[in-house]
Amino acid sequence: MSQKSIAAVVPLMALVILTLLMVQLQSLQRTVLVLLTAPLGIVGVTLFLLVFHMPFGFVTMLGVISLTGMIMRNSLILVDQIDQDIKTGSGYWNAIVDSTVRRFRPIVLTALAAVLAMIPLARSVFWGPMAVAIMGGLLVATLLTLFFEPALYSLLYRVKRPQSAPRSEPIAAQPPPSPAIG
Repeated sequence: MSQKSIAAVVPLMALVILTLLMVQLQSLQRTVLVLLTAPLGIVGVTLFLLVFHMPFGFVTMLGVISLTGMIMRNSLILVDQIDQDIKTGSGYWNAIVDSTVRRFRPIVLTALAAVLAMIPLARSVFWGPMAVAIMGGLLVATLLTLFFEPALYSLLYRVKRPQSAPRSEPIAAQPPPSPAIG
């Protein structure tokens, strides 16, 4: 009965999410990129529910639904930063790498804040499975997103690593500049 009530609103919820992502990102490719990260939390959810011997019930399902939103938010932040860097003139490769490095700390800290906020709920009989699912899913998905998203972006836009020019001498062997006299 409870799953039927959720299943009834899933198509509307999916349409609203898709519309909001399209408005925010203004690109079908980037929207697909963000949507592809949503299932990354399933690994963490499954692992944590098994380790902590928690059931997958209605409340846990609600936690997984909210988890997908958290994961897509992290992905959206990263994709948006990459696009901003590209618009400011950075090359695709540098934009992907620099944006991932620059957004690593904010994404990890917000995920950790959410995980830590779930700890008091994890001991609850009713809310415990939901909290454990969110904690596990968010921990694993955050780490996977920070590696998967840049790789997927590079694959989708066919970005190749630029070849660096070979150096004739090591940097340490170059003479220091002479002081200016004058």
